Amino acid sequence: MQFQLNTDSNIQGNDGLADEAETVITSALGHLTDRLSRIEVHLADVNGAKGGADDIHCTVEARPEGMQPQTVTHNDANVDAALRGAAKKIRALLDSEFGKLGRR
Repeated sequence: MQFQLNTDSNIQGNDGLADEAETVITSALGHLTDRLSRIEVHLADVNGAKGGADDIHCTVEARPEGMQPQTVTHNDANVDAALRGAAKKIRALLDSEFGKLGRR
C-alpha cells in the first residue's frame, strides 16, 4: 500500500509529519490496509495565520482494490486531532463498504 501526504502552504509538511500521519491512519485501519492500494491524506489550515477553532481540515482518500476511491473529511483544532478524527471516519466508511461486499 502506498501512502501520500499533501499539505497546504500553512502547514509545514516534513518527514516527521508524514510518518505520524501514516502511523495514525494505518493503525486506525488495521487489517483493512491489505485491501487498499493507496491512501492519500490532505491537510489544510483553513484560516491560515488567523487561527480559530476547528480550522485544520483533513481529507483522507482510500483507494480499495477493485472499487471506487472512498473519501472522508474532518475539521479539528490541531493536526493530530484532525488526523485521528479522519482516521476514525475512513475506518467506519471502509468497514461499511467492505461489509456490503461481503453480504453479496
